[in-house]
Amino acid sequence: MKKTSTRLADGRELLYYDSRDDAVRDAVDLRPLAPAAPRTEIRHDPLLGDTVAVAAHRQDRTYRPPPGECPLCPSRGGRLSEIPADDYDVVVFENRFPSFAGELGRCEVVCFTPDHDASFAGLGEERTALVLAAWTDRTAELAALPGVEQVFCFENRGTEIGVTLGHPHGQIYAYPFVTPRTRLMLGSAAAHRRRTGRNLFDDVVERERAAGERVVLAAAHWLAFVPYAAHWPYEVHLYPRRRVADLRELDDVARAEFPGVYLELLVRFDRVFGEGQPPTPYVSAWHQAPFRAPGREDLALHLELFTVRRTPGKLKFLAGSESGMSVFINDVPPETAARRLREAASA
Repeated sequence: MKKTSTRLADGRELLYYDSRDDAVRDAVDLRPLAPAAPRTEIRHDPLLGDTVAVAAHRQDRTYRPPPGECPLCPSRGGRLSEIPADDYDVVVFENRFPSFAGELGRCEVVCFTPDHDASFAGLGEERTALVLAAWTDRTAELAALPGVEQVFCFENRGTEIGVTLGHPHGQIYAYPFVTPRTRLMLGSAAAHRRRTGRNLFDDVVERERAAGERVVLAAAHWLAFVPYAAHWPYEVHLYPRRRVADLRELDDVARAEFPGVYLELLVRFDRVFGEGQPPTPYVSAWHQAPFRAPGREDLALHLELFTVRRTPGKLKFLAGSESGMSVFINDVPPETAARRLREAASA
């Protein structure tokens, strides 16, 4: 992998990740952009203990641009975009409309492919391996920034999820705090350690492996299963069999096997609702341990993949119970979801 760093016209950093070591990336951003000056305020909720980012500048972010004006496509034919080059493999750049910036973290956009009409499931194993390398590199570099406590790599796909740019892309959030969801997991892991002397994630993975009924895909170095108390209609958790805290700690054999496993899961998500259905909307989220929080060593890197679609033509909305009280009600039994995802195998 070759990494090339450059700057956009407003001063934001852009990084090219190329499979070829001889790739040359010298294109210049010619757009007349004013210097980036995002402003974010972080507020603490005293009742819930949550942290909320107030980022009014995001009201002006690009929203479903017309065909031919995608800001994530390469700059071609005189049309200038966020990516100065006329072609690329994988690109990461600072978000023009970040939720967190400066001393309050950082937000980046990850473009998986120059093909506007592609999807992650169609990238192929070589490109997927390059994306994994980019995620890992960004985790390492962002971890070194002052004030960054946790790095979150994720992809939202589909307008049903709220995606405003159709080009295949994901994001990386470098939070200046430990997220509420991670704090809950830290507390659960600590309580399990006190009660049993064992690691919570190891026990969960082993329970699912032994039971088998919710396992979706079992590979040599990865295990994918629908969790016992799944929140979403179709939700899969993917764990490396050797527990690690974050992407930096994955070994070579797990890295080599990941592309094939992950692409197969994405293909099954697109097949689970039957032939002729539109692409399945999903969120794909890497959960990594925070860098300095007590109990970091007890958290396990894993990927959570889920969709808001519960059946063809119907979505799972976060209504009163979910939105008002954070109590999820799942319409699809996890065992049924796991069986259907096994049946949707590509081979």
